[in-house]
Amino acid sequence: MQTSDITIGLSQLPIVKAAVAENLATHLKYIKRAAAMGADVVVFPELSLTGYELELLEQLAMPKSADTFIALSAAATANNIVIIAGFPLISEGNKPQIGAVICFPSGQRDFYAKQHLHKGEDIYCSAGSDSYLLTVNGIRIALAICADFANPAHAEAAAAQQADVYIASALISKAGYEADTQLLAGIAKRHQFPVLLSNHISLTGGWQTCGKSGGWKASGELVISAEGSDPTIVLCHVSQGALTQKKIDSR
Repeated sequence: MQTSDITIGLSQLPIVKAAVAENLATHLKYIKRAAAMGADVVVFPELSLTGYELELLEQLAMPKSADTFIALSAAATANNIVIIAGFPLISEGNKPQIGAVICFPSGQRDFYAKQHLHKGEDIYCSAGSDSYLLTVNGIRIALAICADFANPAHAEAAAAQQADVYIASALISKAGYEADTQLLAGIAKRHQFPVLLSNHISLTGGWQTCGKSGGWKASGELVISAEGSDPTIVLCHVSQGALTQKKIDSR
């Protein structure tokens, strides 16, 4: 049951192929700005720290002890904000996983691995097996990475776990935007919770992405969306199960 409200910043930012240090520096700027805007959580797109570079996943894959995550944890503490960022995760004995690191102001770090893979991703990576929910301000947030939301079982599991908000970190191209956002709107309507999307804006992995990060309220109606692929933080406010206040901050 919700006990408070929450403000979530959806970051769409330029990503440089395989340049982890440079991308981390950009993340830190967006984290600081999202916190200054009053966000409790800031979310980045799928594989945001490296770009969506499947052929490079093995060499880019990071352990859970990576210095990059220490830097993100320090930023979470310094800015009193929860950070969700994408990266390739080393999976012992298996191919790397498409992962997310979740850094809390307390210093706690959690990890989630994408459970459902797009066709062809299994050549380069392995799938995760566990769902992930985090609680912020008494609100339960279910985390999805791209193809997760294309599999109905993922959102159904989130609903069964009494999620209040469903967030997708993704890579969505111009050609795929309409179909994918219909899926996201359908999830919101079916399960009666707000659904949020953090999408790429860069050319990555051979895909020209389209931005338009935003959110759908429980009726399936699009409430807020970045107009296109400009660098942006989309601020979404959820209170009493409703996606309400909204703001777009052009970078």
